[in-house]
Amino acid sequence: MAIADEQAQSSAESPPRYVNRDVSWLEFNGRVLEEAEDETNPLLERVKFLSIVSSNLDEFMMVRVSGIRSQLNGAEQPVDETPDGSSPRYLFNRIHERNHELVGRQYACLQQAVLPAIAQHGIRLLEPEQLSKTQQQYVEDYFEQTVFPVLTPMAIDPSHPTPHLQNRGLYLAAMVQPMLRPRGGPKRLLAVVQIPTVLPRMVELPGKGSDFILLEQLVASRLDRLFGGSNINSWTTIRVTRDADLDIDGDEVMHDLSQAIEEGLRALKHRDPVRLEVTAGVDEKLVATVAEQMQLGPEEIYHVDGPLDLTALMSWQSLPGYDHLRDAAFTPRRPAEFPEEADVFAAIRKRDILVHHPYQSFGCVVDFLDQAAEDPNVLAIKQTLYRSGSESPIVRALMSAAEAGKNVTAVVELMARFDERANVSWARQMERAGVHVVFGFLDLKTHCKTTLVVRREGNRLRRYVHLGTGNYNATTAKIYTDLGLFTCRQKYGEDVSALFNMLTGYSLGHQWKRLVIAPHDLQAKTLEHIHRETKRASEGQPARIFGKLNSLVDGDVIEALYEASQAGVEIDLICRGSCCLVPGVPGLSDNIRVRSIIDRFLEHSRIYIFGADSNADVYLSSADWMPRNFRRRVEAMFPILEPTLKKHIMESIVPTLQADNVKAREMQPDGSYRRIKPGKGTPPVRSQVRFLEEMAANDAIDDNV
Repeated sequence: MAIADEQAQSSAESPPRYVNRDVSWLEFNGRVLEEAEDETNPLLERVKFLSIVSSNLDEFMMVRVSGIRSQLNGAEQPVDETPDGSSPRYLFNRIHERNHELVGRQYACLQQAVLPAIAQHGIRLLEPEQLSKTQQQYVEDYFEQTVFPVLTPMAIDPSHPTPHLQNRGLYLAAMVQPMLRPRGGPKRLLAVVQIPTVLPRMVELPGKGSDFILLEQLVASRLDRLFGGSNINSWTTIRVTRDADLDIDGDEVMHDLSQAIEEGLRALKHRDPVRLEVTAGVDEKLVATVAEQMQLGPEEIYHVDGPLDLTALMSWQSLPGYDHLRDAAFTPRRPAEFPEEADVFAAIRKRDILVHHPYQSFGCVVDFLDQAAEDPNVLAIKQTLYRSGSESPIVRALMSAAEAGKNVTAVVELMARFDERANVSWARQMERAGVHVVFGFLDLKTHCKTTLVVRREGNRLRRYVHLGTGNYNATTAKIYTDLGLFTCRQKYGEDVSALFNMLTGYSLGHQWKRLVIAPHDLQAKTLEHIHRETKRASEGQPARIFGKLNSLVDGDVIEALYEASQAGVEIDLICRGSCCLVPGVPGLSDNIRVRSIIDRFLEHSRIYIFGADSNADVYLSSADWMPRNFRRRVEAMFPILEPTLKKHIMESIVPTLQADNVKAREMQPDGSYRRIKPGKGTPPVRSQVRFLEEMAANDAIDDNV
């Protein structure tokens, strides 16, 4: 389906210069759905992708669609939009139209392909009428002893006002005819029952294989007992998605930012609904009654042919005994420079070290912090934390270091979307352990991934630095692809020290020697490099730009890339998600190729290369090419100077990514994507598998040395 925004198209001869960011994102989620539909993927991996589609869409609805809905109600235009000319009304309609199509495909894939196929392997999602006698008795006992005591049936009438339906909460809605009702009261009432989140939604049943029933099905089959003496005319499962974009006004934060965020999180509970999901094929009068209560239009109601919220299926990933239904297990390899119990500081002193996650273990980053915490010669540790996770060995190491008397500073980004509550909790725990916790700037998110360790060595101090493209999160490091650099080069250390001084003390005036920092000069430096390649191409010199990033949205960068393409610069982009640039348009972007890789791991690393030979500038970064990264976040882009590491990125990592002809799709001039397939005589290359194989081969070589 072509997605280039027709509002930006002045005529058939003049293609649009931009694809809308949100429409482009929907196509990204469509590519995730394609992985669920792909029969070459193992069945449990297909289930995983179905779950991810739902999780992605939830976040999109809560943040992006809620913002567009607010614009329709008179809110100011967000500052992060692309200049594609789309009106809020057009976007609102287009998004829901495409979403309904994708959700229809998602559930067709689930019901017609995945569930029947996986049932043949012994994993079954059963309806109440499919239970065996043994399972029926188990469910009855489970309901009486565990479920029934925590349920609260709520009828809605003038004396029982409409209960607040929680964001992403699951409910049963029913039309009931109560035996007991006020004189002159309505014969039929709307009633709701919340499905408790304190209990597992997937109820495992006794049996030979792995049989499950959904908790809402278990409750729905017993609604007559919840509303004793009432007739149940009709019922359905419902789920409400609400606006969840936390917005803290810096001008109104007088004392404690963490307290303001907690208050903001509480306020989110009462934000407007943006979507209602209901089970398909139910009483339309019931649906209309619920929608009226929510004040939602028909396009915001999603009739779903199956279980609501497929993220529940993610629990099947941990089922034992089904390895044949998953991708082959792998163990992240320790970098050769960091063998077991190695002195990480001695290793870094030898040369810069590049680590490639998840193929190489994130444990080396944890070891770096653990050894710093225990080393009596380490005087100070400073680190930025954006998404650290619920169980964080990184945070534990910082607290241990502080308890050992070291000077430890953590710059915690409390406004990391959907991780606000966890970050507030970690901040308070670290403060109790003696860590100096700083929240950065009110109007700028701290998104850079930096660690500084100051160590006494003889009569001098040496700075050790880790810079990364991904979060200090040991859990996501197993499923996100990211790159990290360890170095003790003096200029890096000076820059990172200045960066922390800026974050903690508003210190300015430092002349950056290695780091390129947003919001100061990251956009300007990026444009400078693009213009330099444009000039080289105009003068007949070889010129090249490569970018691997998550999103390309910034209009200034897109225009500079168009200019570079017209000058003859060869431009290759691997953009996982939203891409607002239109590639391959004659006279505009002939020399630009855009690809997206969707595979087992989430492609998350950012790599930027400017130049066509070994003298090219090679950078890693925490930032995408988006207005928010350039203007509203503290980001870091840093060069790779070690020749062997630079060569590895340019001659191994990047070519492997570009050679992918299994999980890569190429963006077309109309904004759609086409899966790349191996040509005749060309072997299939799946880049993520190739990286895993290379790591295993390197281990075998090391073992034989």
